[in-house]
Amino acid sequence: MNYEILSKQPINKGYIGIIVEESLDDNRIINGLDVRKMHITNHPDPVKRWHMYEVHVSRYEMNELSKHITDDWYMHFWKGRDIIAIFKGISFEFNYDDKSTWDNVLRYGRSLGLSEEQLDFPISGL
Repeated sequence: MNYEILSKQPINKGYIGIIVEESLDDNRIINGLDVRKMHITNHPDPVKRWHMYEVHVSRYEMNELSKHITDDWYMHFWKGRDIIAIFKGISFEFNYDDKSTWDNVLRYGRSLGLSEEQLDFPISGL
């Protein structure tokens, strides 16, 4: 598959997001994204380190990314205070400031066994 097609789309990349490389079924998709920053966590065991990318994406790119996220993981993107969280096969849109709009995404994340600290959806970059 040619992942470079993502970067060739004449589209508005109005969303910022954090992608954990280990959440993808094929990490080559990152090559086609507008990566702004990268961070590797400091876990002492190299196998347990996460490779995190701050990206600028469009809705089209989010849709393409949703096809490559693995089970029990999610990625989230924001534009202003509005958030889109993408899990395998489902996405949720909610407002960062209106916690009542978080109910469905939190319920779904918990059903996957994600901890509360993993379901915080920060809207700041790396």
